[in-house]
Amino acid sequence: QVQLVESGGGLVPPGGSLRLSCAASGFAFSSYSMRWYRQAPGMERELVAFIGSTEFSTYYAGSAKGRFTIARDNEKRTVTLQMNNLKPEDTAVYICNARHTGVNTYWGQGTQVTVST
Repeated sequence: QVQLVESGGGLVPPGGSLRLSCAASGFAFSSYSMRWYRQAPGMERELVAFIGSTEFSTYYAGSAKGRFTIARDNEKRTVTLQMNNLKPEDTAVYICNARHTGVNTYWGQGTQVTVST
């Protein structure tokens, strides 16, 4: 059974940090590129960060660049998103995605991040 289980969300004041984690099971994790998306209420889902399956190349949306860091551990089958200097506009549900082009795409259920005083 394929599972992507996110954790680490919560309430944090502006300027704070959170580390999200996504635990994968049920598929060949090391063959899949991994992404973090986010979706705020009333907004479309947007890509936040990407990490490749082997060379571990990364990509960040402009809003995340310089503040967020994506990483993966193929042995532990996890992908993380370290988020620093959080802003109220970062408030959203953060969703983990696994993609093997032409094969499959999997989604997690998401974890809520709220940045507020």
